[in-house]
Amino acid sequence: MRFAVEERDGYTEVSAQGRLNMVGAPLLKATVTDAIESGHRLLVLNLGDTEFMDSSGLGALVGCLKAARQAGGDLRIANVGEQVEMVLKLTSMDRILTPYRHVEDAYKDA
Repeated sequence: MRFAVEERDGYTEVSAQGRLNMVGAPLLKATVTDAIESGHRLLVLNLGDTEFMDSSGLGALVGCLKAARQAGGDLRIANVGEQVEMVLKLTSMDRILTPYRHVEDAYKDA
């Protein structure tokens, strides 16, 4: 799993590429933790290049959301593929981590 972190206008985009499973989940947590510790509070996780997510990945998303909120910020997800969206819906996590169609839409209302 590979990640890219880029500052945008008012938020930070974390792009995830690969499989968000038990191998990739700790890497995601570390990347988001580093971003938060660097002062980035409003994060958008771009999952457009994430081809697969399992329960470990889902747990990582929840952990990242919690870390961002504890730091006084928020984490939102965007550009979600079919498989990831299916996992979110089957677990009803799409109610907590609402997927946005485009990265730019995630903080449009903020």
